Amino acid sequence: MSDDFPLGLLSGLLLLLICLSAFFSSSETGMMSINRYRLSHQANTGKRAAQRVMRLLARPDRLIGVILIGNNFVNNLAASIATIIAIHYFGDVSGPAIATLSLTIVVLIFAEVSPKTYAAIKPERIAYPASVALGPLLKLLYPLVWLVNIISNGLLRLIGVKNVAGDTGHLTRDELRTVVHEAGTMIPRRHQAMLLSILDLENVTVNDIMVPRHEVSGIDLEDDLDTILGQIRTSQHTRIPVYKGNINNIIGMLHLRNAARFLSKKEVTKAAIVQEAREPYFIPESTPLHTQLLNFQQQKRRIGIVVDEYGDIEGLVTLEDILEEIVGEFTTDVAGMHQEVHLQDDGSYLIEGTASIRDVNKALGWQLPTDGPKTLNGLILEHLEAFPHGPACLQIGQTRLEIVEVKNKFITAARCWPVKRRPAKRD
Repeated sequence: MSDDFPLGLLSGLLLLLICLSAFFSSSETGMMSINRYRLSHQANTGKRAAQRVMRLLARPDRLIGVILIGNNFVNNLAASIATIIAIHYFGDVSGPAIATLSLTIVVLIFAEVSPKTYAAIKPERIAYPASVALGPLLKLLYPLVWLVNIISNGLLRLIGVKNVAGDTGHLTRDELRTVVHEAGTMIPRRHQAMLLSILDLENVTVNDIMVPRHEVSGIDLEDDLDTILGQIRTSQHTRIPVYKGNINNIIGMLHLRNAARFLSKKEVTKAAIVQEAREPYFIPESTPLHTQLLNFQQQKRRIGIVVDEYGDIEGLVTLEDILEEIVGEFTTDVAGMHQEVHLQDDGSYLIEGTASIRDVNKALGWQLPTDGPKTLNGLILEHLEAFPHGPACLQIGQTRLEIVEVKNKFITAARCWPVKRRPAKRD
């Protein structure tokens, strides 16, 4: 055959086949390695190359079929030509062996490892141009591709694989969290924190962020009118609960904007206050934050009363409380945000027993458990399993806690510090 075809022509054809092998190898890796989310975005913006690639990836069995058919064809043809050339130079005995060894090394380096490595690093540079050729080639070889897919898909069904269509690319919550973490500088750190906070909303309930009952300031209709009016005029909140005798007997929520209607009158009555109060909006304590955020939107509310399973009031939660879980505290006054946490000279923190564990963790970067009691007092009592009669010390995770003050069966203050940063001993 070497007499029928000039060796120069055969050598050129062999070089062309090696280049085609490199094309098919890199196309396979580039197509399979391309970022599906960037591809989808570019396709949606009208980029034709991305749209071509997406059409090919919609049926990966057909795409891989046409690539491997082409790759195997050119590799087998290259092997035959290399053998002919080697026999011409080295004879019938050693020629085939030399051709096999030489072509294996050449194909491995120039048609497999190098192009596939480049395609894995720069998949778009390979996949987009390759789609121009692979689309028509798939139509040309479709009968053969169809036959190969029928057989291969039948074998896949035997091992339980029924769907050969392309992956929809849907991400789970944990996978999306990983994507946000690995975005690096492409997404600013603060934006990453906000996105992760949104993902965490369903793991946090209104009971975790509510203002507890004992900290709720409201209008008691059993107080005298002067006390009530003074409370309205000096209130730091725009909405105030109105109740009678006990907060469990809540009547409504008074918006200070509406209070101007009766404050401008010469005579103010408690009935006028009740009339301006809006019907209270109650929230079960176990409601996840992402659900409550939607509920606030649907109900056109900004504040709700949190109740337990028995209907007793546990506290209140506002729309701002939920938004702060996403974007962080609205105020930049650290002292104002964490009045219950006091830094000591020795590096420890004096924390009030009523402090929320979640607030302490956010303020100090600690990891005290939040799946049980909500306050520091409750957390300490849970771990001690008994009420302390005096000062006591315990360790919870990586935090050391020393009970400083106990009043009326309540731990009012504890001195806390991380174990790795133990404060100096006091005299």
